[in-house]
Amino acid sequence: MFPDEPAARRWFEETRWPDGKVLCPRCDEPNVVEVKNGKPMPWWCRECKKYFSVKLGTVMERSRIPLRKWVIGLYLMTTSLKGVSSMKLHRDLGITQASAWFMSQRIREGWMTDPERLSGTVEIDESYFGGKDKNRPKDMRSGQRGVAGKAAVMGMRERETGRIRAMPVASTDMGTLQDEVFANIRPGSQIYTDDFGSYRGLDGMFYKHWSVKHSARQCVDGMAHTNGIESFWSMLKRGYHGTHHHFSHKHLGRYVSEFAGRQSGRDLGKLEQMELLARTMDGRRLTYRDLTG
Repeated sequence: MFPDEPAARRWFEETRWPDGKVLCPRCDEPNVVEVKNGKPMPWWCRECKKYFSVKLGTVMERSRIPLRKWVIGLYLMTTSLKGVSSMKLHRDLGITQASAWFMSQRIREGWMTDPERLSGTVEIDESYFGGKDKNRPKDMRSGQRGVAGKAAVMGMRERETGRIRAMPVASTDMGTLQDEVFANIRPGSQIYTDDFGSYRGLDGMFYKHWSVKHSARQCVDGMAHTNGIESFWSMLKRGYHGTHHHFSHKHLGRYVSEFAGRQSGRDLGKLEQMELLARTMDGRRLTYRDLTG
């Protein structure tokens, strides 16, 4: 489908402007004209008197990487269930590892846009990411067991559609977790959790709440279980250990959103997943300074 740069450009333009009406990203006006030999800015806006390309106003803005390599990067990241390392992108695309890392982080920005709240039947659970305390330098060890020093991630899965919402949380106390429930799940939904104390009090307030007693080795109680979201944790941790080997706390949210977004769209065809991701990259911007600052 993408043998050359013009083919990739046409695909991005058709995806961004599916009705065939090209709009200026600056003034949102259709009064534009295609410029012959206008590389790398093939469009001219008669309203704001400026050139632009399909990259403008997206995460690809000001990128010198060709569109053909961008679309192949989209394909690799949407088809690899356990994620793609920047080293693999660097080798497959023929760009530097630093450019591949920056590209992958900008693509992940597209997976971080999902304003619609979950509803219906929703499973909720939390997990932890980070190295073991004994493997840290001596001056950084906490001397505690369990999850000390690890980053907590909260996950929610809508059973009817398989959509997943996951995000790092600063704490797993009652206030923090229940605030995330209110922000991400519509009132009136049925929610299933384990017997973690932070979820107490949800039943009857805005939701119907059932729990399973994992502390008593109970996995299922009728329809009450968290097997779906735990399956997501399994996939995420395979990517963590097998592909990326480490998620820094600073960028953890992007990696979690990537796996959640990819898992949510598994019922779609690969081309549909790529088109959806390309559309959500529109209107977003991530500079290297913001990413590393």
